[in-house]
This record gives sequence, C-alpha cells and structure tokens, in this order.
Amino acid sequence: MNREYLCRLLEGHKKDEISTADVLARLTSLPCEDLGYARIDHHRGIRNGYPEVIYGEGKTPEQAAEIFGRLAEHNPNVICTRAPAETAEAIRKTAPEAVYHALCRVVALRRERSEGVGLVVVASGGTADMPVAEEAAVVLESFGSKVERLFDVGVAGIHRLLAQTELIRRANSIIAVAGMEGALPSVVGGLADVPVIAVPTAVGYGASFGGVTALLAMLNSCASGVSVVNIGNGFGAAYQADMINKLAVGRKRKDHRS
Repeated sequence: MNREYLCRLLEGHKKDEISTADVLARLTSLPCEDLGYARIDHHRGIRNGYPEVIYGEGKTPEQAAEIFGRLAEHNPNVICTRAPAETAEAIRKTAPEAVYHALCRVVALRRERSEGVGLVVVASGGTADMPVAEEAAVVLESFGSKVERLFDVGVAGIHRLLAQTELIRRANSIIAVAGMEGALPSVVGGLADVPVIAVPTAVGYGASFGGVTALLAMLNSCASGVSVVNIGNGFGAAYQADMINKLAVGRKRKDHRS
C-alpha cells in the first residue's frame, strides 16, 4: 500500500463511495501480514514511498506467488526481482497481468502506467552487462521514472559514450553498469553534473574475481560524484536513482513556480 492508494481510499470513504467496513478490511493487514514463512510489510509504501519488493531467489515458486498476490491486493504495481522462470510462471497464475522480463529475471505488475517523470540514464559497459542494467531500467520504469538506455558504451570504444554526451547531461541521475576493470562510471562521472550510481558486475576474466575488481575500482573512482552499490545490484541502484530523479523533478517544479 502506498500513499496515493491510502489517500484514494480515504477520499472514497469521505465521498461515501467506499464503506467503513471495506476500509477497515483493507487496513486490517497493516502494518504487516504474517504468512508464517514471511511477514509482508504493507506499511512500507506509506513510510518510505515505495512498496516492498520481492527477492525471488531462495523462495519457492509458491511462496513468491503468494507474497506477490498479497502485495497486489494493496498496491497497483508490484515487483519480484531475480525470479527464475518457474517462479515467474507461478506468479503469473496469481497475477496474469504481470510481465516476466526474462533477460533480467524481473516480474513486474504495472496497473498504473505513466510516461515517466524526469530522466534517468542507464548505461552499460558491454552487452554482457545488460541483464543487470535492464534490471535497473525495468525497476525504474515500474517506479515511474522515465528511462533512457545506453547499452554497450564501454570505454574500450569511448567514442560510443562521448556521442551521447547531450543525453547524459539531460539526466537527473545516471546508473553506470560495468564489469572488467569497472572504468565506465568514472568516465561518466567526468561528463555529468548529476549523481552517478556505479554498479559492478561479475563480467570479466579470472582476475575480475567475480566482480570484486570492478567493485574496488569503482570505490576508488577519482570522479567525486560517483557512489557504488553491491555487485550486480541493479535493483538497489534503481531505487537510489529513482529517489534522486524525483527529488530533482520536485525541485525543478518548485523553481519554475517561484
């Protein structure tokens, strides 16, 4: 349940469109719902502005599907990340409107759609980094941000990135996803005047150490506007980038009014 849903619920009750009993029924599970194997945090959207997101790995398909269904009762948009194909299949039996993005293993239910606000650029070093980058992009779109994808713009062919400088400078926040030596975020940070969120991936040969080399390189970036999330954490990067983007949109609207 998010703030908008709660406001609509209360407005509906105020206008006698929703009964008191129905309002109480919908609020009964707040702040959490105990399923035995999971405690669903229905209150999170009200506290933080974002509903709980399901991490699919480690859960049985049946568990993920039930959690997804319960969240869908309270939220127009629901996300399950890192969902194996069998988990996605179980979820879609519960929520047929949900879409499975196989490349990044995200199941997304989007009953409230918009053109997206602001702009977040999601850039990846190579094609092999696309699953993590696409996870970030799909999550951002589900959260309501406008997204531009820049795939395969790694520094080995830096002209590909430099050709997109105008787009980079229009963004409110940027996600840079890379494996190997992890140089992309530093270069992007040198071109942009907005926060850059670096996402290391496990892409690379033996000395990449499953993404540790890229992680350490990004942590040691000489570009001051770069922050770093964990290896492969496209979701975490999207969450942060969405918050930054919406803060920027709000500030721009305020500046325009003044």
